[in-house]
Amino acid sequence: MNNKELFTALSLLEKEKGIPMDYMIEQIERAIKVACKNSYGGNDNVIFKIIPEKNTFDVKLVKTVVEEVENPDFEISLEEAQQKRKRAALGKDYEISLDPKQLGRIAVQTARSVIRQGIRDGEKGQMLQEFKSKLGELVTATVEKIDPQSGVAIIKIGKSAVTLPKSEQVGERVLQEGDQIKVLVADIKDNERGPRAMVSRTSPELVKRLFEQEVPEIYDGTVEIKSISREAGSRTKMAVYSNDENVDAIGSCIGTRGDRVNEIVDELGNEKIDIIEYSDDPIKYVAAALSPATVIKVDILDESERKCKVTVPDGQLSLAIGNKGQNARLAARLTGWKIDIRPESGFYGEDEETEEETEE
Repeated sequence: MNNKELFTALSLLEKEKGIPMDYMIEQIERAIKVACKNSYGGNDNVIFKIIPEKNTFDVKLVKTVVEEVENPDFEISLEEAQQKRKRAALGKDYEISLDPKQLGRIAVQTARSVIRQGIRDGEKGQMLQEFKSKLGELVTATVEKIDPQSGVAIIKIGKSAVTLPKSEQVGERVLQEGDQIKVLVADIKDNERGPRAMVSRTSPELVKRLFEQEVPEIYDGTVEIKSISREAGSRTKMAVYSNDENVDAIGSCIGTRGDRVNEIVDELGNEKIDIIEYSDDPIKYVAAALSPATVIKVDILDESERKCKVTVPDGQLSLAIGNKGQNARLAARLTGWKIDIRPESGFYGEDEETEEETEE
């Protein structure tokens, strides 16, 4: 391969695989040093003169000029050196131009292995950087394959194939090959087999990112998402706050005729989303968090341990608690308060512990 072909190949590698030419030149230099060390008895004192713009790639092996050669891999006689360079002197370095063809078969194979490994490492590095740039972000992925037994999906993010476990899939939607879905890049694992993006559709952060994408007032900071609690595939509670008294935080998230929130509900496979207004007043906040139930009053039992008792109409007790305690459980996680829910009639008694007490 002449020098022009070499640099053309490196340019294509950079364009197609995203591996910088400078990185690959470093790998080639490393490979040649390894090959020289194998071919010249451990001598890897090599000088490179590389100018991609001029297609120049010169390699020279350095030997020491001596009176009498004892180790031809490291030394050259004064007589031989002066035949090619009259100014050669004893004890000085002498640079010998190398042609890769001069290297032995085993050395060349070793060099090829080093270059191949360099390409793999370069691809791994590029993939790692790509994933890191997306960490914590919402990305659109294409479903490529579904395992019919496990339900695990293989999805494509950019140029990378990523596994979406069944446990990270939510809602009523059954994924099909070719589907476009949104996932959160939750974590990155790097091991000897290369970097892996851990993606999620069950994380509360996914819901936050979806609202940031769908609601301009959240994206520009006018409306803040203060807290989210979620049981993926079933229900989410989200507390929002407006930094502008003229902007309705809840209305902004819902949108005209519910168009904004409905987009997100559809993306999450019809997961229910309760949007409530955040308040610094725990009494107002806890009461709102138990929506859609009506709350008569909230009594703070222990502020330091964040315990409170909530009274609701007898007919609203089941609604406040929710199916299998879900509404009360999500409200507790949302607010950070332990909530003891009691009916207005006092059926359970004022000081009795009840099964409706929920913790965050």
